[in-house]
Amino acid sequence: MTLTELLQQNFMQHALLASLLVSVTCGVIGALVVVNRLTFMAGGIAHTAYGGVGLAFFLGAPVLPTAGAFTAGAAMLLGTLTLKKRERTDTLIGVIWAAGMAFGIIMINLTPGYNVGLMSYLFGSILTVPASDLWLMLGIDVVIVSLTLYFYRDILSFSFDPDFARSRGIPVQWLYFMILIMVAEAVVMMIQVVGLILVIALLTLPPYLAERHTKSLAGLMVASGIWSFVFCLGGLWVAYQFDLSSGASIIATACTLYLAVAGGQKLWNLISRQEKTAA
Repeated sequence: MTLTELLQQNFMQHALLASLLVSVTCGVIGALVVVNRLTFMAGGIAHTAYGGVGLAFFLGAPVLPTAGAFTAGAAMLLGTLTLKKRERTDTLIGVIWAAGMAFGIIMINLTPGYNVGLMSYLFGSILTVPASDLWLMLGIDVVIVSLTLYFYRDILSFSFDPDFARSRGIPVQWLYFMILIMVAEAVVMMIQVVGLILVIALLTLPPYLAERHTKSLAGLMVASGIWSFVFCLGGLWVAYQFDLSSGASIIATACTLYLAVAGGQKLWNLISRQEKTAA
């Protein structure tokens, strides 16, 4: 099958649209996760989402809406516990992380029959995204982008100086919970693209690359979204060329490009320093 014929297939068109929609959210939320140092928290939320997936299978309910509601509740619980017990943050995240995974496994064990589609939520299957999920992704995009634009100044103050934001009367605690819920919905949105196991890589690698060349939070979000889309397109191409898992291919592409860019920049800086020393 030629590339032109491939692009005419519905499943590939859905995959490209899913890549674009996910990249928008990934750019915004990934930037907030990195700037606010919420990577471990996002990891806890991501793995807790497995409980929502298991519950959906057990109830025979739609997976993404069920997982979205479950994960949002878990994010609120995590936020409440970590605010009250800041010195135990890592422990509490680990406990909720494990509890969510265990709950999901138990729900799946109690579900009659063998759920073949379950693996797609663990490792991603962007080539099987249905049109209904694309509409749900679009809705999540609209909500996340709208909230971010409306509260941008407050989010900016909160992200870089929470004490200053609090002194200005900005509802810091409310913003914290809002960001966690947005992280939860972003994770649920991304599980069919790269899966719960690999979702954190797609959330963090784009902003890690983008922050090298941006000087504002808005610029970081835009650049992160672009990098995310590049990773998705590159991963889809690799998966098609070598008949590999799409989710793993996307993350492998992201890791390869990250190492290449980061390594190339370090090499360039080293050469520049040596030239200055020689001069």
